[in-house]
Amino acid sequence: MNNPETDQTVVVLRAAAVPLASVQGTLALDLQPRFDPPDPIVPHGHAAADVIAIEQPLRRGLEQWARRYTQAAVEIVGGDRPVSQLLRWSSREVYENLDRRAQLVARAGRHQPGQGRVQPVRPRVLGVHTCFLSRDAVEVSAHVRYGERSRALAARFEITGQRWCCTALEFA
Repeated sequence: MNNPETDQTVVVLRAAAVPLASVQGTLALDLQPRFDPPDPIVPHGHAAADVIAIEQPLRRGLEQWARRYTQAAVEIVGGDRPVSQLLRWSSREVYENLDRRAQLVARAGRHQPGQGRVQPVRPRVLGVHTCFLSRDAVEVSAHVRYGERSRALAARFEITGQRWCCTALEFA
């Protein structure tokens, strides 16, 4: 291209076409198909989260017991059970926390805690996962469903005397 006023040739440079990435930004979704095989599944009966190896009968037994404990705990907080039902398996701190939560929920719902009541939705424990830290300490997470809503519970159980005792319980 010639410029008649200056008799100089002007070369117009164009940027090379850059293909658009399928992922843009930090929270974008990668929509490209994945052709790699999936990660291997942990063999049945082996929990990847355990700090120590634990026998399956002990694991299954504690998971069933933890499911019953967490179900009772959410029913206590909801006002369906008296808090005294978990006295034997709870530390003083956990017991007082459950009692306080039950009192607060009862006050908000204008009912008496532990008396049972008609509820449109009852809580259900859907899943429990365990992580054995040692032979006498285990941490548990539980998925609790309230109708269409879900909540999580985290608990720590330790052997005190001859039985498992809940030493920490957190609702999320």
